[in-house]
Amino acid sequence: MKISTKGRYALRFMIDLAENGNDKYISLKDISIRQDVSLKYLEQIASALVKAGLVQSVRGSQGGYRLTRAPAEYTVGDILRPIEGEFACVACLESSPNLCERYETCQTVHFWEGLSKVITDYLDGTTLEDLMNQGSQSCGYYVI
Repeated sequence: MKISTKGRYALRFMIDLAENGNDKYISLKDISIRQDVSLKYLEQIASALVKAGLVQSVRGSQGGYRLTRAPAEYTVGDILRPIEGEFACVACLESSPNLCERYETCQTVHFWEGLSKVITDYLDGTTLEDLMNQGSQSCGYYVI
């Protein structure tokens, strides 16, 4: 599994809204400047996050984007899924139930299921507020 640039920028976008919004609407142009991300690229990301109900948007001179809930109520998984899709480390885990014809006899499927669970638990156990609080500190490592 590899997180795309779009996914990484989506996290930065959401952190920016959380840190600068204070329940007011923030223009995409301001976020674009602060995050050094093109406006066109941020529009694509913002659109997906609005569609997922994670942010609200308002048009006009006082418009922009804002979070729909408190930073502690968003997980990294919530933010990445609308951008990246589900987090399956192998193709046979992309559907539920598993439709692989070898599922019953596969000697590795339980390993892949365990790895997927660790990844999902980590993404769903880290909140937007956690990311904000890390600030400039180095990221911790998840030990398996």
